[in-house]
Amino acid sequence: MREQSSATRRGAITLGLLGVLGFSLSLPFTRVAVQGLDPWFVAFGRAVGAALLAWGYLRLTGAPRPTARQWRRLAVVALGVVVGFPLFTSLALTTQTSSHGAVVVTVLPAMTAVFAVLRAGERPPLLFWVASGGGIVAVLTFLVAGGTVRGALSVGDLYLLAAVVLCGLGYAEGGALARELGGARTICWALLVALPATVPVTLVAAVSHPPHGGAAAWAAFGYLTAISMFLAFFAWYAGLARGGVARIGQVQLAQPVLTLLWSALLLGETITPAAIGAAVVVLACVVLTQRTRAGRRPRTRPAVRDERRPVPG
Repeated sequence: MREQSSATRRGAITLGLLGVLGFSLSLPFTRVAVQGLDPWFVAFGRAVGAALLAWGYLRLTGAPRPTARQWRRLAVVALGVVVGFPLFTSLALTTQTSSHGAVVVTVLPAMTAVFAVLRAGERPPLLFWVASGGGIVAVLTFLVAGGTVRGALSVGDLYLLAAVVLCGLGYAEGGALARELGGARTICWALLVALPATVPVTLVAAVSHPPHGGAAAWAAFGYLTAISMFLAFFAWYAGLARGGVARIGQVQLAQPVLTLLWSALLLGETITPAAIGAAVVVLACVVLTQRTRAGRRPRTRPAVRDERRPVPG
C-alpha cells in the first residue's frame, strides 16, 4: 500500500514538472508575441484557439457534460487561468521584461497553496509553509541581488500581481475539480465556458488592431495557444489532483528560474552564475515540501462519469 502511495506521489510530481516546464516559457513567448500583436488579441485569441482544440478533444473522447455544480466551478477556473492570467500578463509584458515578470510569479505557489486551503479544503502542515517560504525567499533574493527588481511598483507590476492572484485561484479550483473530471477535461470545459467572453474580445481586438506580427510573434502565439493554454494543463491539473493542490503547486517554485533561463536563451537577457545557486536552493525546498506529510484529504462529492470511458489524467 505504501509502495503504491509512493508511486502515485512520484507520478503526480512528474506530471507537475511537465506542466511547469510548459508554463515556464509562457512569459518569454508572451513578451515576444505582444511586440508584434495586440496584447488583448494575444490574451483572448490564444484562448479561442485552445478552445477549438478542446472541442475536438472532448468530441473525440466522448466526454459527458459536467453537472450544474461543476459548471459553476469551471467558471471560476476560466476566470483564473483562461481570462485573468493571460490578460494581465499580456498587458504587463508590453512594458516589462519576462525576467521581471518572474519576480512576481515567484509568489504563485504560495498563492496556490492559500487557495488550496480556501477552495480545496487542504491543510498543509507547518513544515510545508516553512519550506515554501524558504523557496520564495531564495528566488526573491536571487532576483533582487541580480538587479531585476528596481524602484517602486509600476502599473505593470500591479497587472502581474492581479495575474498571480487569479491564476492561484484557477489552479486551486481546477486541481480540486480535476479529481472529478480529470485534468484534461477540466481545462477543456473551462476553455469552452470562457468562449462567450473570449470570442467577442478577440474579434474586437482583431478589427481595431489588425494582426500584423512577424513570424516570431505568430510562432510565440502558437506556443501560447497549443501548450501554455492547452496541453500543459493536461499534466498540471492531473498532477494537482493526484498529489494535492498545495503540495504539487510548490513544484512551481522552479518556474521563475526556468523562465529566467529561457529569457536568456531566447531573448538575450543576462543570466548570472548566481542562478545556479538559487536553483539548487529552490529545488531543495521543493523536495522538502514533497516530503512533508499531507494534511486532511478534502471531501469530494461522487463524480458523475460515463462508465464506458475512464476519466483521463
